[in-house]
Amino acid sequence: MNMKNSILTIISMTLLATHSPNSIAQDRSQGRSMVISKNGIVASEHPLASQAGAMVLAKGGTAIDAAVAANAAMAVVAPMMCGVGGDLFAIVYEAKTGKLHGLNASGWAPSGLTPEFLEQRGMSTMPISGIHSVTVPGAVAGWQALINRFGRTGFSVDLAAAIRYAEEGFPVTEWVAAYWAGGEALLRKDPNATKTFLPNGMPPGVGEIYRNPDIAWTYRQIVESGGKSFYEGAIAKRLVEYSKLKNGTMNDSDLKEFSAEWTEPISTTYRGWTVYEIPPNGQGIAALAMLNLMEGFPMSEYGQNSTRALHAMIESKKLAYADMLRFVADQRFSTVPVEGILSKAYGIERAKRIDLTKANCDVPAGQPIEAGPDTTYLCAVDKEGNMISLIQSTYYAFGSGLVADGTGFTLQNRGGLFSLESSHPNFLAGRKRPLHTIIPGFMSKGDTRIAFGIMGGWNQSQAHAQFVSNVVDHEMNIQAALEAPRFTKLTFEGCDVTMERRISADTRSGLEALGHKIDLRGDYASSVGGGQAVMRDFASGVNYGGSDPRKDGAAIPEP
Repeated sequence: MNMKNSILTIISMTLLATHSPNSIAQDRSQGRSMVISKNGIVASEHPLASQAGAMVLAKGGTAIDAAVAANAAMAVVAPMMCGVGGDLFAIVYEAKTGKLHGLNASGWAPSGLTPEFLEQRGMSTMPISGIHSVTVPGAVAGWQALINRFGRTGFSVDLAAAIRYAEEGFPVTEWVAAYWAGGEALLRKDPNATKTFLPNGMPPGVGEIYRNPDIAWTYRQIVESGGKSFYEGAIAKRLVEYSKLKNGTMNDSDLKEFSAEWTEPISTTYRGWTVYEIPPNGQGIAALAMLNLMEGFPMSEYGQNSTRALHAMIESKKLAYADMLRFVADQRFSTVPVEGILSKAYGIERAKRIDLTKANCDVPAGQPIEAGPDTTYLCAVDKEGNMISLIQSTYYAFGSGLVADGTGFTLQNRGGLFSLESSHPNFLAGRKRPLHTIIPGFMSKGDTRIAFGIMGGWNQSQAHAQFVSNVVDHEMNIQAALEAPRFTKLTFEGCDVTMERRISADTRSGLEALGHKIDLRGDYASSVGGGQAVMRDFASGVNYGGSDPRKDGAAIPEP
């Protein structure tokens, strides 16, 4: 072989290698691969929390035990996002029965927190911080309900890693450090919060070791009492005493008489998949209503993040959210037209209001016929196929900004979501739960089950719908579906919409020509939320995990 032929052969082999099926398969837009395992997987927004859950799986715990472990750890390593001072919702898939179970562990308003009480103190709108924004925390009651029904290892194992992180300390990660700094002004308003969360007088920076011995004390009380002390023991006593000190209304019975509630998930179908959410008082019904509207448009033909696809989705969001804001409330106090909002006929009729040639800047609620924002989402699947989709939050970053003496956690400000308009279904009342933003998601088709969620206040329902569309319409795997560029519209009026810079300039120009006013953010914007997902293929027994790069987290397999 002469030199010329030798060079041509080398070039030919190089081209074959470059364009082999394996290399083509890697020419993709997603930045991470899915985690794939025959054993369990835990996906959360912090590697230490995912690791805590994975280790519980290795010790014989179920996916539900792992989720509690990850949640408890998250409350230590990202305390602005969640904690035992907040609420919790979950959807559990029970492998042995094939049944889905919903859990509503959202707390109610103290019995003395009434419109009259606030009016006497000169308040005409709901406070968004301080003691009168505090509702009874539901998270620990949620942990109790989950462990008692589906757990194996119990609080002593499930909370062990979180206690260790709190006592020994951990290095603060990048996203967490940024969020922590954003809460500084609120934390300085309360001496206990300042002492607990501003060590050395400042928010901890990236890589700085942070310890919280007070939350370790709280967790040990939960372990020793099986959670009971939170509602009628040492922790409860500190909460009530602190509320009285701040002239709040929470009393012993408000805590003692509270319990989490098992509920039947609501659902709709979307092009052959069934998508599930928790029923009101949560906003999940808006995600299902949005999917019903989107189903009337050929989204796969439009193309992912094309002008036509995004326009249809944004307009669907406006209609679904208008109904959610108008009708969703605590169903123990108000009649919510759940079946009407979710009916396919109503979706078809409502979709007629979508004009494909222009954006609608004023969308009223319809008339269905009855037939923060800061949150942590995590999910887990075990080797038996049990799955959990869990979301937990104190609402705003660091919630109300208040920390009861020696407890190590902030109390949530969920009361800020009540209305003081007497005609509104979400009108404040004692022992009533407010309209809630946090929602876990679940979807299934054939032998495939996916537990998923995306955080971020009013972003969540619209982000759920975008994730489902990515999986169903555009055939993305769960990691790609999480990473894909998203939009969000956090307001309920106008034509403003926020989107990531990765959505093409041509698409954005097309949307602006239709009347949308775009607030452009970075490639991976915190405003569109961060998510996690786990999937199980029951035909093969293989589990998959995905974790959003908009957070510090990871999907970690059981060792």
